[in-house]
Amino acid sequence: MSTSARLAIVFLAALLSACASRTPPPAPVVRAPIIFGPSQSFSPEAEDVLFRALGLVGTPYRWGGNTPDSGFDCSGLIGYVYRDVTGIALPRTTREMIVMQAADVGKEGLQTGDLVFFATNGGSQVSHAGIYVGEGRFVHAPATGGTVKLDSLSKAYWQKAYLSAKRVLQPEHLARNP
Repeated sequence: MSTSARLAIVFLAALLSACASRTPPPAPVVRAPIIFGPSQSFSPEAEDVLFRALGLVGTPYRWGGNTPDSGFDCSGLIGYVYRDVTGIALPRTTREMIVMQAADVGKEGLQTGDLVFFATNGGSQVSHAGIYVGEGRFVHAPATGGTVKLDSLSKAYWQKAYLSAKRVLQPEHLARNP
């Protein structure tokens, strides 16, 4: 399947998921925009991470969950996708992931498959993570009672909580923003 066809499927999936969700409240004025890098072609491995993560949108959240059948918490989702698609075994918790030996990435250099980390409890301690899928969006398992979802880094909540990003895939497997 060509990259164009795959991108069309991703955009269709994003459009359909947006139609199925509630309309979010109006976003407050954003102080500092997130700048995303230039487009380039996908690598097959990063593309597979993207499609696997998007395919899990709608899976129920469950604290400690790490399979589609049991549900996911944020680190369980990340670990499952990477183990299933790439065979890479990642640490189990966000606290272990954020300190693992992997390249740190700035917001402007985010690429498909990068891990994004957040401090959702205030302060600067990591408490949440997701998989960056391109175009300023990431897939994550947000909270009890919710489901795995596609979200935007440009939302004020995520901009305020954003801590850092890590690149797990080796350079020969990287993908740029679609």
